[in-house]
Amino acid sequence: MFRLPKPARSGRFSLAFPLLAASTMLISPSALAQSGEKPIALDELVVSPTGVPTPAREIANAVTVVTAKEIEREQRRTLPQALAAVPGLNIVQTGGPGGLTSVFMRGTNSNHVKVLIDGIEVNDPSTPNRSFDFGQMLTTDIERIEVLRGPQSGLYGANALGGVISITSKRGEGPPKVTASVEAGSYGTFNQSLGVSGGNDRFDYAFGISHFRADSTPVTPPDLVPAGRRRNPNSYDNWSYSARLGARLTDTLSVNWVGRYIDGQLLFTGDSGFPSLPNGFRSGQNYRQAFTRGEVVWDPLGGQFVNRFGVSYSNQDRSNRRPNAFGILDVPTENLGERIKYDWRGDLKLTRSQTLVMGLQYENERFDTPNKTVSNGNRGAFVELQSNWTDHFFTTANIRYDDDDKFGGHTTYRIAPVFIVPGTDTKLKASYGTGFKAPTLSERFSDSRPAFNFYGNPNLKPEESRGWDVGFEQPLLNGQVNVGATYFHNDIDNLIVTNTARTSYANIGRATTKGVEAFAALELTPQFKVRADYTFTLAKDEIAHQELLRRPRHKASITASWNPIDKLTLSATLIYVGERVDGNRDFSISRMRAPGAAIVNIAADYKVDERFTVFGRVDNLFDKRYENPVGFLVPGLSAFGGIRVSL
Repeated sequence: MFRLPKPARSGRFSLAFPLLAASTMLISPSALAQSGEKPIALDELVVSPTGVPTPAREIANAVTVVTAKEIEREQRRTLPQALAAVPGLNIVQTGGPGGLTSVFMRGTNSNHVKVLIDGIEVNDPSTPNRSFDFGQMLTTDIERIEVLRGPQSGLYGANALGGVISITSKRGEGPPKVTASVEAGSYGTFNQSLGVSGGNDRFDYAFGISHFRADSTPVTPPDLVPAGRRRNPNSYDNWSYSARLGARLTDTLSVNWVGRYIDGQLLFTGDSGFPSLPNGFRSGQNYRQAFTRGEVVWDPLGGQFVNRFGVSYSNQDRSNRRPNAFGILDVPTENLGERIKYDWRGDLKLTRSQTLVMGLQYENERFDTPNKTVSNGNRGAFVELQSNWTDHFFTTANIRYDDDDKFGGHTTYRIAPVFIVPGTDTKLKASYGTGFKAPTLSERFSDSRPAFNFYGNPNLKPEESRGWDVGFEQPLLNGQVNVGATYFHNDIDNLIVTNTARTSYANIGRATTKGVEAFAALELTPQFKVRADYTFTLAKDEIAHQELLRRPRHKASITASWNPIDKLTLSATLIYVGERVDGNRDFSISRMRAPGAAIVNIAADYKVDERFTVFGRVDNLFDKRYENPVGFLVPGLSAFGGIRVSL
């Protein structure tokens, strides 16, 4: 396939349906068939760096795209699995499916990552640090994940100090289609999914139901369990429901709606005492998460000024139950996080090479526990100029003002230039941005563990950051080989951490994270592709002169895919996470050196015909015994297989 000439300006790619992130676009095969031409591929488009679909070559930001095709090929069933090989990320999951999962991006805290699902912010106001639990999301209906690294508050507002992860669900298109799958395997795994979708120029729809179940995942290291006490595995059950609708009412007016509901239950081994020991009976945790967004798109000037008016709502309810001496679960303790957000965004094409993006937002979030209910609001306004100065020089610059009910006004910004060297097509890129994050409601007000002498701190200050990166990308051998590297540096002031006495939260004076992300991608043939990524990260508390917890210095991954015949797809992934500083399971040892490990996963997919596919995979092929975090085993050697039907 050959590439079309680059468009004259990036603003050209505004979408009629903004809830749909753009992917690599193809000219219609049916249209080309009449002329005898082959499909023509355009540059891949990315949305998250600027808010409007833009060719990736024009973007300076470090952004990684994970597509539905890649998720299906590698058979990643949960969001943590789908993100595991992404450079710059460290995924920490407390023991198998359903366990609490945090993502550390470029060495920043897990709550410095803003997470969006179809434009809905899903960071949980009810959790102590307002982070999103990645462990509850399945991948069945995901069309695309964009991982945007570096401070992004100039466009996305508070909580985006480390970056943004934007998830887009599948949109219905074409004739009505029904898809279904069944999978079974190790640890009592039994998964099913069912989807119905379709659409045309005026109306599209997609509905999905997914069920994930793993009955017996071993999580607790045997050496932590006292002699004679039962070692219980984790049990996880997740039902997820999703819907997406879009309608073009007139030539200038469209409406979109998305909804998602997740109902999960986890049975796990809790601890008691200090230093603690694993309990003989399992505790229970229930997750009920509802996310929805409605949107009106008004385009009065034929794409010259596209307006989007949206309302988003999220409701995340977590309940925890501990067993008594007889193994019976007590009355649940519930925590509820709620957020409603109103927003307007306008994309104005000033000229063929200049696009102005403007926006206004208001949000209110509430944190509700059995003992306390508190809320907080924030108003934000931003403007961004996206410019194509020449065929080789592009810039994006934005600035934003947020007014927090408690902490007042904050101004953040970002500038990101790109230069493509004529002749060699070397991409030189750089960016500089700022960010801020207000203390969470829980950090300020929740006395979540008074029995253990742990309290909120109402005197916390907002965290503030400055970050920059510089790098290059170089295509070789007519694009068969691509290499690149990016150096990044972040300075964070007033970083919020647990105090040294472990009784509350405190602002430490300053933290610094810096490192390098490098990659090499090789296409030996159209059927065989290999990509390698490496990340070096150094994250330090500059006051205590200590490394921050759970930030490995070294992470590497190699992913290979091969189509030996048209119907068969083989893939293999190696993920290495190096040693790091962590605490033990109950943090009675607050700092220790945790060893690293390499995990190998393989998968195969065979398309019997257009309707029927069989697939299988093996995870942790060499049965590596590994704890991440310390005190929680990563699942060992495991095998899975199933069938997929499309009608």
